[in-house]
Amino acid sequence: MAEFAYLYRGGQRPSSPEQSQQIMQKWVAWMKELGEKGHMVDRGQPLEQSGKLVKAGNRSVTDGPFAEAKDVVGGFTLIRAKDIAEAAELAKGCPILERGGDVEVRPIMQMNM
Repeated sequence: MAEFAYLYRGGQRPSSPEQSQQIMQKWVAWMKELGEKGHMVDRGQPLEQSGKLVKAGNRSVTDGPFAEAKDVVGGFTLIRAKDIAEAAELAKGCPILERGGDVEVRPIMQMNM
């Protein structure tokens, strides 16, 4: 089994507290299922939309590392799967997809130090 990061991008924000609650219930159910099937490594956390970007060269610091709102990484999760194909298949259940968002699936590089 290998580890993968899910990076959540974009997606429409809830328009009401009720809608927010419904969406959260879907996230909880999806993550619970990943955990029950032995895929969950770390549920991760949502990320704030604001941030800083430190650039190479003169090491300048700018607000927001994002070119467009759809590129904002809104959160992450670490999962375990046999390969990237299985990790991508598991990502198809993510509730962000129902709201126009994307899940980027990235293998975690193993480093022997």
